[in-house]
Amino acid sequence: MTGPLEDSFDTDILIVGGGPIGLVTACALAHHGLNYRIVEQRSKPKPHSRANNLWARPQELLHSIGLRDALAEKAYRITEIRTLINGQPVDPVAISDVESPFGPVLYSGQDVIEKTLSDQIEARGGHVERGRRLIGLTQDQDGVTATLGPSKAEDESEDGGAVAADAPTETVRCRYLIGADGGESLVRQLLGLEFEPEKLPDCMNRQVDAKLSWRRGTDFETLWFFYYPKGFCGVLPVWGGYHRLFFLADDTGIPDRDPTLEEIQAIAREVTEDETLTLSDPIWLTHSRFQHGVAAHYAKDRVFLVGDAGHRTLPIGGQGMNAGLHDAVGLAWRLAMVLRGEAGDALLNSYDAERGGEHHALDERQRKGFGNSVYRGHMKDAAIGIAAKLLPSIGTLLQGSDDLQQLSVAYPDSPLSVDHLKTFTELLPGRSPHAGDRAPDSKVVDANGCPTTLFAQIYNPDDMSCGWSLLAFDGRQVDARPMLEACLETVADRAWVRPRLVLGAASFPPRAAVVYLFDLDALAHAAYGITNRPSLILIRPDGHIAFRGRADRPELLREYCEGIEGLTANASSQLSLPGPPQA
Repeated sequence: MTGPLEDSFDTDILIVGGGPIGLVTACALAHHGLNYRIVEQRSKPKPHSRANNLWARPQELLHSIGLRDALAEKAYRITEIRTLINGQPVDPVAISDVESPFGPVLYSGQDVIEKTLSDQIEARGGHVERGRRLIGLTQDQDGVTATLGPSKAEDESEDGGAVAADAPTETVRCRYLIGADGGESLVRQLLGLEFEPEKLPDCMNRQVDAKLSWRRGTDFETLWFFYYPKGFCGVLPVWGGYHRLFFLADDTGIPDRDPTLEEIQAIAREVTEDETLTLSDPIWLTHSRFQHGVAAHYAKDRVFLVGDAGHRTLPIGGQGMNAGLHDAVGLAWRLAMVLRGEAGDALLNSYDAERGGEHHALDERQRKGFGNSVYRGHMKDAAIGIAAKLLPSIGTLLQGSDDLQQLSVAYPDSPLSVDHLKTFTELLPGRSPHAGDRAPDSKVVDANGCPTTLFAQIYNPDDMSCGWSLLAFDGRQVDARPMLEACLETVADRAWVRPRLVLGAASFPPRAAVVYLFDLDALAHAAYGITNRPSLILIRPDGHIAFRGRADRPELLREYCEGIEGLTANASSQLSLPGPPQA
């Protein structure tokens, strides 16, 4: 834990909202040993599956805080996407064939996910305070004062549970507050960050979660997508032996209500061209319309937004909840470092620059994807149909497996990303990963001659939950030892930096507090684009590259670390760290 609280604070961090992102945020804070409270206005989790998938990159982040395996126990593993365009099958997409230890996509259900996460919170010594809602908040330079009260009757819907009407009103003093209170976020409104979502006209989603029988497989390892005139259909597994069928389509002639099972079955038979398709035992029938948008900022002073509290996403690619997982993990390690006194407040300011920017980029990608899926028009629909016959691989182009898996999420313009190794050749295709990119994995051998991976070394290095890993590559140069030793001296008094020597040729005597990784076949060197020049790669707790530099310039690494710590007068300008965002 971060130590005993001062008398003036009730907790270090207050989380408002106990959906999946709020629950993951709580688990991440517990992983870092921080004091927190989490309140949720619903007295019990929402029913039904709702958001139900976990892509590869979010799985990596969940694994880094010890959650992924528990969630995987009640999830199907998807390895393939099959697509039909106007009835024409195209080449399947091997969605799990990506450079990640968690290639198969996990499909479960939001109700199952919330139950698992709540259990994890209990296992880590916490609990969700249900039937409690935020009434108001104020900020000052030292902390946040929040007023909590009992949930109102209108806060409970869709079997949300009974209202705890006798719960008292309470004032809570905390150092930071996190809004995880969904699309109608009161936290966002109180910060003055409300936005007017753009409504998408003339289309509707109708869907069912039910038992499925048809002439295609029901092995729970495959996703099916059908592009048909005026619409887009998906068939996805839901935990418990069910499938979700959704239909995003032109709403002409469609009643604005939840569909019946017979109506969904009829359109499903038409779209899939399978007259035997039968649906039974439905557990959820619903319909919805679409709007999207993003808050101008994801933070204001000591209050932060995560997940849907800062955006409204479109149902393209199952990206919404997954994007929020980046928020939860990325904010937690920043708060941990600041509360432990290892970093300055400027580190927290980088959260909005990164995650706010990524949410705006995701919103634009989803808007375009919605156009390809629903608002195609006759000309585009005809062109896609022709392309399906000429380009069997168009399924990959339509689905874009790397983008779906979120492995390409990067922060090249982040104030935390500093790169001294960029060269003209790195602008060419197949370039090495730059500062801001996700750090790639690679096979290496440890000092005992046992095979291991870089991922095993860069997440929670030396059991430090928010430790940064310094990969010091010798560049396969036998004379690299003196300069690498100078680099180790640069970080010797910084406990938050954990050095790893990646050696392809150089010889080193044993040294305390240094991990030796051997790369005689240059697999790790190649993964990071290190050829014949000793180089330094500093990796953040969330697995993104923060700094790249030459090993013969250790002073650049020192300056970067001082900027993170806030020790130098010019730290903010050196890292281009912005001030707190304004409303």
